[in-house]
Amino acid sequence: MYIPKYKITNKILKYIGIIEACREVIDHAPLLPYYEKEFRKDAMVRSVHHGTHIEGNELNLNQAEKVIEGQPVVARERDIQEVINYRRVMEAIEDSKTQNAVLDEAFIKSLHKMTVEKILPFEKCGVYRSTQVVVRNSITGEVTFTPPVAIAVPFQIQGLVECIKGMKADEIHPVLKSGAVHYEFVRVHPFVDGNGRVARALSTLILFQEGYDIRKFFSLEEYFDHEAQRYYEALQSVEKHMGDLTEWLEYFTEGLAIELTKIKEKIEKISVDGKLKERLGGAPILLSDRQLKIIEYIQKAGYLQNSAFKQLFPMVSEDTVLNELKYLLKHGLIRKQGSTKGAKYVMP
Repeated sequence: MYIPKYKITNKILKYIGIIEACREVIDHAPLLPYYEKEFRKDAMVRSVHHGTHIEGNELNLNQAEKVIEGQPVVARERDIQEVINYRRVMEAIEDSKTQNAVLDEAFIKSLHKMTVEKILPFEKCGVYRSTQVVVRNSITGEVTFTPPVAIAVPFQIQGLVECIKGMKADEIHPVLKSGAVHYEFVRVHPFVDGNGRVARALSTLILFQEGYDIRKFFSLEEYFDHEAQRYYEALQSVEKHMGDLTEWLEYFTEGLAIELTKIKEKIEKISVDGKLKERLGGAPILLSDRQLKIIEYIQKAGYLQNSAFKQLFPMVSEDTVLNELKYLLKHGLIRKQGSTKGAKYVMP
């Protein structure tokens, strides 16, 4: 069985502390449903784009988003297919059934099959490699390391699976477990292609299964892709230190700390104030599409006046809009300044 070797350093403790603090804020922030949806959509787009871009995919962020939304894009067919596939992978690991799945060899092979569908020949999808391969830096093209020989792959993946099952939350922090599995999967490199994407998806799924889904608002892929050279150097550090994961785990925990800090700061800007949270007991706020649109408009423009009703809702009567505003006023989600036609509706 694979047993990860590492030391708990001050850096790791610092980043885990930041992760836990951010997790607490994000998990308990009473967000409007509109923002809940937008945060998840943003995380999905960033995960899919950066998760494929780091492997050499040439689509930019806007093109990747269009592909995810089913819109036509003029680009290499392989690039489009990679984005489609990785979107399906990310959707699959977000599924509640998948989050209860046993991470065995069959599951790993199914994840790979989904990742490389219509990219690799059918007989290589979800099938361990039978040849020797090398891992190259997608930026420089240099060989970063040589994985184990093909005959060793089934045994080493079996050892990784046993390790995943054996690592308990009271023995290793879920973030460190996720990082350790990420590295080991990349090191073994069990398939001829798609290993990086499967490793990152598997790593994210472990976080989800261990209670660190953090509302599915985060994307580690962007951190890895932002400075891809540093990502490869962090992976290489393990071999340089005779299998010690410490430097890699410092890098990995730093990435999640940075990502969650950004999300926490965004949430703090748009989150409902503390008094409202206390009144609602932290419960989700269920609003209609029109009410959500009004909230969004006020947060962007600073206020809403009657004169803007037609611009905001061209086919809706003024009385209907006023009724929507009354509901928001009643629940303390907005407040009214003034009492005439020139009155302003603002955030409390």
